Amino acid sequence: MCDYSFIEKPAPDEITQITNLYRRENWWKQEGDNPEMVRLIIAGSHCFLLVRYEDSIVGMGRAVSDGVSDAYIQDVTVMDSFRGKGIGTRIVKILIDRLEKDGINWIGLIAERGSHPFYENLGFSVMENSTPMLRLKI
Repeated sequence: MCDYSFIEKPAPDEITQITNLYRRENWWKQEGDNPEMVRLIIAGSHCFLLVRYEDSIVGMGRAVSDGVSDAYIQDVTVMDSFRGKGIGTRIVKILIDRLEKDGINWIGLIAERGSHPFYENLGFSVMENSTPMLRLKI
């Protein structure tokens, strides 16, 4: 049985495990992360959800928001060995419930790598006439 809980102040071991989840998804390269950055990401998020199985963090997701009008769900991931068990679906539903409880009803996300059917099953739809964009400092 997995435990789902929001976190605000991660312990050093939690930071290590969260960093490893980011790396597994190739969202971060080894030289590009540090414990302070993880702490700041969690502190700056509207909410940050962890999924634990025994002593291991096996999934996560977070929402960023102005706290009033809109929010974006991001960084949703589950370790490969735990996929297909409904954990990702539950992560998104818990995040949505939290946002709606906080009065935020406009919830967006960017579905990447063919994951859009997963999010469509959770009530999300393609934003017509919109294009996700990114600016990276080089």
